[in-house]
Amino acid sequence: MDTISYLGQTSFPLIWLLAAVVGAAIRSRHSTSRLARLETFQRWWAVSALGLGSLWLVIAFLAVPDAMAETIGFARTPFEFEIAFANLGLAVLGFRAVSASARERITIGLGAGMFLWGAVVGHVYQWFANGDHAPGNTGGILVYDMLAPAVMIILARRAQKLARTGQPAVAAALV
Repeated sequence: MDTISYLGQTSFPLIWLLAAVVGAAIRSRHSTSRLARLETFQRWWAVSALGLGSLWLVIAFLAVPDAMAETIGFARTPFEFEIAFANLGLAVLGFRAVSASARERITIGLGAGMFLWGAVVGHVYQWFANGDHAPGNTGGILVYDMLAPAVMIILARRAQKLARTGQPAVAAALV
């Protein structure tokens, strides 16, 4: 595999994180308060980073399981089907987080983290124990799996702290 192709494949998961940040930045540029801006970022993160990022994996693992197995450096097994439906659960949680409270978003982030951070451990193990440098095992997917739940938790905790300081209620922080 040539370097450009490898970089494209390994970086693809980062598109969902980038879309969340860019979308939220554009949408919140006229926000009236820090809390409203933070709410916009949380909603965009929920929809794009966790929701659409996970939905993309559902579709990929169900539609092209052979290609996904090759991308992660494994032989095709029933594992792809299981990963598809685990990601469907994460996508539903991501879409649910759009209208959730900060406390619910923390819980959703922790739930997503249990799966995704476990996946990070598995990817790193495969990387070092078996030399698996496939584009779907190292690089962008590691960053995605670490940041998708972590940023959701951090944003929700920040919203809780801002709400306690008496920031005005969020009125129009729509996605």
